[in-house]
Amino acid sequence: MSKPKLIKPIDGFTNVSDPDVLSRGANIQTNMTGNPHFPNPPVDLAVLKAALEAFSALIAAVLDGSKKVTAEKNKQREEVIRMLRLLGRYVEVTCKDDMAMFETSGFQAAPTTRTVTPPLTEKIRKIAHGANSGEITVWLKAVPKAASYELRYTVANAGAATTWTTVPRSNAKASIALTGLTPATTYLFQVRALVENTYTDWSDAVTFICT
Repeated sequence: MSKPKLIKPIDGFTNVSDPDVLSRGANIQTNMTGNPHFPNPPVDLAVLKAALEAFSALIAAVLDGSKKVTAEKNKQREEVIRMLRLLGRYVEVTCKDDMAMFETSGFQAAPTTRTVTPPLTEKIRKIAHGANSGEITVWLKAVPKAASYELRYTVANAGAATTWTTVPRSNAKASIALTGLTPATTYLFQVRALVENTYTDWSDAVTFICT
């Protein structure tokens, strides 16, 4: 007899953009409020709503580049995530693996099987938004016998005036965090590897919108 599949909420927020955290939080707050399936949440949902509103205001305010406001926004983000994780654990236990009940909470269920995401190009494995506005994280794909790597990026559609910024990397194990980028701007990314004292061709360009 096979064991029933346990329902767990998706509550990983490490590489989730601020707007996505805000959107997911607002959906959960709306669905949990007055929900008869979850009558005793460990977080006051009115307090969560106020925290989300404060987070939204700070996301808008941080566009002026103020370090103080950015620090406040990051602190508020962590507080919102803490509340959502508490609610996620409560929903997981209370639903007793009833998917219909679980889905009324606004949380998304984590997949029960692991899926392998194909790399974006032969040298770029993944690109994602960073924790803060103006940040992008890039993961490289290892090249056999590579001694080092170079990642370069530029604003898309820059025409003849294209200027690339190059970031050297000794290996493909750790991700590359890029900061100080322009929100709502599309960037191009390429990677090449140094193999036996000769650089490979640049990989196909990958486009990604910074938030």
